Amino acid sequence: MRLSTVIASVFGIGYFRIAPGTVMSAAAMPPAFLIALYGGGAALLAASIAVFVIGIYACGDHVRATGREDPSECVIDELAGQWLACAFAVMPIGAASGVISLPALALAFVFFRLFDIWKPWPVSWADQKLEGGLGVMADDMLAGLMAGLVVTLIRVMVPL
Repeated sequence: MRLSTVIASVFGIGYFRIAPGTVMSAAAMPPAFLIALYGGGAALLAASIAVFVIGIYACGDHVRATGREDPSECVIDELAGQWLACAFAVMPIGAASGVISLPALALAFVFFRLFDIWKPWPVSWADQKLEGGLGVMADDMLAGLMAGLVVTLIRVMVPL
């Protein structure tokens, strides 16, 4: 198996037969919590960006090798997007500074999956217009950004 495939599938998680993207998003939550716990939201944001960059190359190579655009086994995009949504969920807001809210993380999971599956604009634009590794990764990062913004808005209105 190619190294790019191992990375793009996040060590085989992408080969789950049922809902590999959702499985990856769920598997991303415990490490997201630990990164946030020990490094804060900024560390989780940095980890998301690092995974995004690595994913562009790994998915690009995997797409070229298989000849398929956005293969379902490429789930590193869910990892990056889910961590981005979670970074917003743990960023300090007012009196909630330094507090990791499990309900906020759960909302980040739900809204990320919703936007990743539903693909509202601009997620749909990235999904349809971008190709290769960037095309695989960008729509999930936009879904993560949208989910993060929704969770932030909820956190501002309702203490979680």
